[in-house]
Amino acid sequence: MPIAMDDLSNRNIHPETRRFLGRSDKEALLEQRGVVLWLYGLSGSGKSTIANVVDRTLHAEGRFTAILDGDNLRAGLNSNLGFSDEDRAENVRRVAETAKLLASLGVIVIVSVITPHRELRALAGRILGEDFHEVYVRAAFETCAARDPNGLYAKARDGAIKHFTGKDSGFEEPVNDCLILDTEAASEEECASHLIDHLRSATAHGRPR
Repeated sequence: MPIAMDDLSNRNIHPETRRFLGRSDKEALLEQRGVVLWLYGLSGSGKSTIANVVDRTLHAEGRFTAILDGDNLRAGLNSNLGFSDEDRAENVRRVAETAKLLASLGVIVIVSVITPHRELRALAGRILGEDFHEVYVRAAFETCAARDPNGLYAKARDGAIKHFTGKDSGFEEPVNDCLILDTEAASEEECASHLIDHLRSATAHGRPR
């Protein structure tokens, strides 16, 4: 029997919050503050490598972390999405909502998603609020194409990949004062160290902004 649309409307959804353990309880247990480090940049810029270095370093220090990698999520949670503007927005919305849930549990979340447009970063920021840390991993298109770790640039050049960011689909660099990690000017390990220093400074006094 089909479900009536009224049964799916927001008026029939009642989020449960008051009886659940609060965020402070989870953070107290983990002895850390939940935060989202949102790394974005072109494919091959070094996002995933930096995320892995940060993840392993914090883990070794006894911190509880999680990586939300764009390719991994598109192989599962977001496997039904393409690369149209609408699908990119839905991809970011799902990643941001997942990151929000994890951060509310006290987890240090490291997101690695291309997020090419400013409006998409703004969407993530609205969802995540004060937990959101915008981190631009910068490398020129030509540099990323020369690295081409997964052979994507070669496939895009041959026309096998459509809507490829930086080629068929534009990438907007930030105009705000977000943290910038330049992997052409510094090694990915140095960038990871800079990001960890930023995280420690931001969480040293109160909740990060």
